[in-house]
Amino acid sequence: MRKPIIAGNWKMFKTRDETLQFVYAVSNVVPSIDKVDSVICAPFPMLRCLVKRQGENLRIGAQNMHFAEEGAYTGEVSATMLTSLDVTYVIIGHTIINNRVINTRTNIISG
Repeated sequence: MRKPIIAGNWKMFKTRDETLQFVYAVSNVVPSIDKVDSVICAPFPMLRCLVKRQGENLRIGAQNMHFAEEGAYTGEVSATMLTSLDVTYVIIGHTIINNRVINTRTNIISG
């Protein structure tokens, strides 16, 4: 049987200090990695400090990833950028991001 993954993210709600406090608190109470993969998917600016502190039972992931490896995609993050930080999980396909892109394209075409 496949091992379950429990993952969560917090969008744009935590500062660096709040992020570290949260991860330290959560890393002590997540289930054993033998039973489940527990993943916190944080905003890109927080990933470097979190990966250094991921515990034995807690993994760090990214909240989003762009499909292109590089290019003029302001604010986007590539797979190469994530793997260079040793990030091995990412949430892809957020409804809110998909809707924002579709609505932006619609406004540009209609506008």
